[in-house]
Formats: sequence, C-alpha cells, structure tokens
Amino acid sequence: MEEKNTFTEKVDEYFTNAKNAAAVFSQLDQQQTDAIVKAVYEAGFKNRIMLAKMAAEETGLGKWQDKVIKNVVATQFVYEDIKDLKTVGIIHEDHVTGITEIAQPMGPILAIIPVTNPTSTVLFKILIALKTRNPIIISPSKKARKCSCEAAKICYEAALKMDAPENCIQWVEDTSRETTQAMMVHKSLSLILATGGTGLVKSAYSSGTPTLGVGAGNVPVFIEKSADIPFAVEQICISKLFDNGTICASEQAIVAEKSVASKVEEEFRRRKACILTAEQVKLLEKAVYDSEKKLMNADIVGQPAMTIAKKAGLDVPPDTQLLIAPLKGVGNEYPISSEILAPVLAYYVADDFEHAVNICIDLNYHGGIGHTASMFSNDDEKIKQFSTLMNAGRIVVNTPSSQGAVGGIYNMLSPSLTLGCGTGGKNITTDNVTAKHLLNIQRIARRRENQRLEKFDKSLYFDESLDAGAIEKIYNRNF
Repeated sequence: MEEKNTFTEKVDEYFTNAKNAAAVFSQLDQQQTDAIVKAVYEAGFKNRIMLAKMAAEETGLGKWQDKVIKNVVATQFVYEDIKDLKTVGIIHEDHVTGITEIAQPMGPILAIIPVTNPTSTVLFKILIALKTRNPIIISPSKKARKCSCEAAKICYEAALKMDAPENCIQWVEDTSRETTQAMMVHKSLSLILATGGTGLVKSAYSSGTPTLGVGAGNVPVFIEKSADIPFAVEQICISKLFDNGTICASEQAIVAEKSVASKVEEEFRRRKACILTAEQVKLLEKAVYDSEKKLMNADIVGQPAMTIAKKAGLDVPPDTQLLIAPLKGVGNEYPISSEILAPVLAYYVADDFEHAVNICIDLNYHGGIGHTASMFSNDDEKIKQFSTLMNAGRIVVNTPSSQGAVGGIYNMLSPSLTLGCGTGGKNITTDNVTAKHLLNIQRIARRRENQRLEKFDKSLYFDESLDAGAIEKIYNRNF
C-alpha cells in the first residue's frame, strides 16, 4: 500500500511541477517566449551529432549519420517554420467581422516518444510546446531512455538560462507501462502528443485525455509509366535506406506499371537491390513478420539488409542494400505487404493505371490508411486522379517519401515528427502536427448585425406555404 502511495505521489509530483510551470509560462510575452525557443533550438542543434550517436548506440537501430539529419530537421527546420508564428495574446484581428483571436496555452502536455526517433522527436516536441507556452513531460521508450532524457535535459538547461519557468520540461526516468498509463489519465494533463506503436497510441486515445496521435504508415509508391525511372528509383532508395527505413513514412511497397517494370527492376539492381525469388520471399516473411501478432518482428527494425538476409538464411550478393519481395496480393497471407520498418520492399507489377491504383488502395487500407502515399509521374492528370482516390493525409509526388512526408526538405509542408492520419487512421487531423495545434484560441466576437436579416420580413418564416426555395428567392430579391 505504501509503495502504491509512493508511486501515486511521484506521478502527482510531475503534474504539480507542470501546473506551477504553466502558471508562470502564461505570464510571458511573445518576445520572452521566442527567446526561450531560440535558445533551446540552438542547444539541440549544437548537440545533434552527440545525441544521434547516443541514440544509435543505445537502440541499435539505423545509422547515426541519418539520425543527425533527423535532429537537424527537428531543430533547425522546425525552428525556421515556427519562429515567426504568433502564439501569445492577440494573434489576429478582423475589423470587418469584429472577431479578434487570442492564443492561450493548453496546459501540461505528455509527449510519448518512439524508439525509432528517440532524440529528434524529443527536440521537436519540446520546441513546439515551448513556443506555445505549454510545459511538457517527456515519456521515452524504455529502449531509448538514456538518449531521450539527455535530449530533454539539454533543452531544459538551455531554457532555464533564458529564464524559462522551472520544470517547464520534465522527463520520466521510470518508463514502465504503469507509469505511462497513470500519467495519461491524470486529471491535470491537458494533452497527449502520442508518437509510437499502434497499441500505445490507442491507449492514449482511450485515456479520456485529448490526444494528437499518429497511425501506421504502410506507404505505397506508384511508378507511373510517364515517370523518369532512374530518378524514381534513386529517390526511393534515398528514402527507404535512410536510417535503415525506421521512418513510418518510408515506402513499403513499389507498384510499377507493366510497361516500365523491367526498367524499374534493372535500376533497382543497379543500385544494389536484390529482387528475391518466390522461395526467398517465403524465407524472408518468417524473419521479418510475426504472423501471430500480425506485426513486423521488432528485432529486424532499423537493421541493414544484409543483417536481415542472414537472419532469413538468404543467399544474396554481399553488397546488397535493399531486399525486394515480388508479391501477387495484399493482406495477411502476404506478410510483406504490411509495414516493415527496415530495408525491405514489397513489389507489384500492375497491368495498367487503374490496376496500379487499386493495388495502392489495397495497400493503403492494409494498415496504412490516412498516412502517406507516393507517386512518380510526369502526367499531371494522372497525379490528380491518383491523389483523389487515395485515403492519405500526404500524397508526395516525385519525392522521397520519408523526407517528403516529414516536410521542409522537398516541399513546404510543416516539418514534423508527428504525422496525423485523419479519421481513417483514428486521428483528429491529417496535418503535420506543429505549434499551431497546441493552442487554445479564444475569440472576441463584437456585435455585427446581419444587415440582410435585419431588413428581411421575418413574419414570412411563419408562412407554412413558403418552403426554403421560396424564402431564398424573396431573401435574394430584397438585396
């Protein structure tokens, strides 16, 4: 009983600290807030290499060099995107409508951090929380606790030097499920920023606390016949090999039209991809996918292609960088048609445009609905047709999907490490989540009478012989 009380007291302490920080934070003006944000950005950027190496060593996932780039996106790119955003006091006035918008902080935020992006996600979430004057509590993955907490500590020390409120950034050393669950349901918590596995995000949504979450990213990439094939294959490799495929927006399946399939395959081979036989695909399935849990095997996430090939018992060239599995269908009986966060791609040859789109839709609905779709094409009408038919928050065109969906590198999407998947993905937004999502907006509505309504004979509303069409005609005729 005493142990339980101690546990409860510890969780309560985080939120007491956060509420006290929120009270101080709410008194800061825009200039003070921006000075804190700039200092934190600079500290995170300065430590980008150290944190990347620390993350790679602790988790054993991906490549530290690519994690450096993730940290750059999470600091420099995010800062450039949000630095001029008004987040304090009056942020907009419309003298015609009489509406004035006032930004208010939401309150304490709990940030769930994934093992795949353990430092970049911390840096990103802290920046957007501080920009909006919200205290934040970092809840890291137990497999990345040290590097995530170190990133939070660096940010906190930089914030304090600029007179930020004490405990505006906190981090949880106890990464147990019990602690996470207790924090998610705490009465003083205002919002959960949940980035991670499907189960954890679902728990956040089930907590009763408002949540901005993410969904799975089973991303199809359609290579349409008008595409520049060498360019398309190069861009896909840039994306899928980045940090060994740990970004959820990385391509998961290639769909090529039959007329260009042989050229696509030739280009992939030229770039050290191995296109597997049917027998090899069966071996690979057992290594990368847990058929009972219906999930990718955790021990292959973020591993190099050769490591996975050896685990699967595949005889492939020693310089293989990417494993490509030709498949005949989509679904549970084709395990590699599911999300695999590693240098593994499903591969489909489609008869024509319509067939290719149908395969992409099937892939989209097989565990990736609402997230991201990719297309390589130089036919604008086909791009529009494809985009209209896909249920994806982001349709990236002629772009590496990983970097394209995250934003800020190849397009003007807001740089973000939390990608909303809309209601299809059980999220509330399809946006790249950023600072603007962490504000409560108050609206002053000054009296502005509806002049058309004032001059309208409102007794007509009581005439049962008049329907909506008749009323509208009279209404429009008068004005």
